[in-house]
Amino acid sequence: MEDYGLSRRQLFTLTRKTLERRVTHYYKKTNDGNGAIQILVALQVRDELEAADFSMLLKRLVRHIFLQTRSTAAMRRFYSYFAAYFEKKEWRLLTIKLFPAKTYIAEKIHALYTQFIKEPLAGLAGS
Repeated sequence: MEDYGLSRRQLFTLTRKTLERRVTHYYKKTNDGNGAIQILVALQVRDELEAADFSMLLKRLVRHIFLQTRSTAAMRRFYSYFAAYFEKKEWRLLTIKLFPAKTYIAEKIHALYTQFIKEPLAGLAGS
């Protein structure tokens, strides 16, 4: 975590307000979405470990990184940790953005299933 302007100790001891300010400053200074995402994942771990509330930390920044920047391997790796930050429709669009081939294949499999299995079997059941 030293590379991101925060040591491991700072990450788990600073207050929410200070962390929000530092992560926002880091992102504005470097424009490094991958680093910001990794810091936010670590802060989600901190939220689970202690009583202080670190949930939904920097919601606007997370939404900006995921929705308005180019998709990266880090975004694909950690996107599931940020499901609560998005509405259902936005989450679907984000999944399509991050995994275009996977989404395409799933849609084709569903179409083939409907065309060759579901409809013919429904016709047999009706006769």
